Amino acid sequence: MWEKINTFIKDVRSEFAKISWPTREELINSTSVVLVFSAAFAVFIGVFDLLITFVWDKFLF
Repeated sequence: MWEKINTFIKDVRSEFAKISWPTREELINSTSVVLVFSAAFAVFIGVFDLLITFVWDKFLF
């Protein structure tokens, strides 16, 4: 059993060595893009919700 655990740990270390980690600048840029698009999508959904609510209240009841 210990042999399997040791093999697993060695394999994990080997795989982590192959990873291409982003630089700090790349990470900040990617995070900024995600935050901007998330905020824009939230605004879009909010405006769409207000429009649907207005139409629902004005014309259906």
